[in-house]
Amino acid sequence: MQSLRLLRPLRPSRTIRAVLPPPTASSFPPPFAVPQTRPLSQTTRVLSWRFPPPRGPRNYDPEQEARYRLSQARPLVTTERLRQLGRSPSLRTVAVLAVLGAVAFYFSNIQTVPVSGRRRFNCFSDESVEAASEAQVKRIVWEVERAGGRFLPGWDPRTAMVRRVMKRLIPVSGVEDADWEISVIEDPNTANAFVLPGGKVFVFSGLLPIARNEHGLATVLGHEIAHNLAGHVAERMSGQIGINIMLYSLIFLTGGLAILGTQFIGGAVLDLLFSRPMGRMQESEADYIGLMMMAEACYDPREALGFWQRMERAHQGEPPEWISTHPSNFNRIQKIGEWMPKAMEKRQESDCQGTSAFAHLFRQAMERGVRIE
Repeated sequence: MQSLRLLRPLRPSRTIRAVLPPPTASSFPPPFAVPQTRPLSQTTRVLSWRFPPPRGPRNYDPEQEARYRLSQARPLVTTERLRQLGRSPSLRTVAVLAVLGAVAFYFSNIQTVPVSGRRRFNCFSDESVEAASEAQVKRIVWEVERAGGRFLPGWDPRTAMVRRVMKRLIPVSGVEDADWEISVIEDPNTANAFVLPGGKVFVFSGLLPIARNEHGLATVLGHEIAHNLAGHVAERMSGQIGINIMLYSLIFLTGGLAILGTQFIGGAVLDLLFSRPMGRMQESEADYIGLMMMAEACYDPREALGFWQRMERAHQGEPPEWISTHPSNFNRIQKIGEWMPKAMEKRQESDCQGTSAFAHLFRQAMERGVRIE
């Protein structure tokens, strides 16, 4: 008898597959997020600040985006980059050429001041200095008007006195062809005067009582004109180029971390070591040139001693010379006393003809790079 097991019909096997719903956005953690579960808690915290924040229109957070970008930012100047830059052959070539060019430019613009023999760097022409002074003239006029001050009219006796002195100084100034303009500012509390490149003269009324007479006023105006003849303004402008190069070099060497400290402290040190001593030498040169100018204009050079003595009494408590841009009045008076025989000789030689012999001699010596005695 056959077994019933053998007669049982064979049925094909079936695979049962479960049909699941499609996955949704909530089934997975946010992209690039690292879930972190705290012990004894089912709360999940997502450290999203290390990774790009989601960019959906609904969950976009600009602050989170900014924090992420800041965390991924790399420093512009690194030690490795500086090393790679230093090892670059092309950079070394450019640096060598730049240094050689700067040295050649510097020595090609070296001048000798004829009255002192001082060597200086000056790369600005008279035309460029005059163009720069035009803006300064406008600023002075604007500041005076803003402060409520006023310029004295031409018929005022004080303005007439300044014009008489300038009428005798201009022919001996060496810059007779300048567009001369004379302005007297009414300010009894300020004893000052200056002559800008291009012939722009500014005198404060507070200076006139100290000058007392035209001889004393010629001392000051001759001194100020001398700054233009000697090119001191152009020299100061040229000096700023070297100071700025040194300051920015210090900032670069510090990696930009000490910008403010280098700018203020470094600027003060460079000013104390270079600008102020240069200013004192320029003032001494202008004293000598101005003394010779007033002598050629037939003013009495001996009045210069009296003027600076009165100026010393009017400015008691002046700062020490080493921190000032001007020599002390005591040293100034002493120097003028040493130059007095030469000034009196110059006055006799001029015979009060108002010729600019000294100014022309000064310019010729400047072009030749020699010193005059």
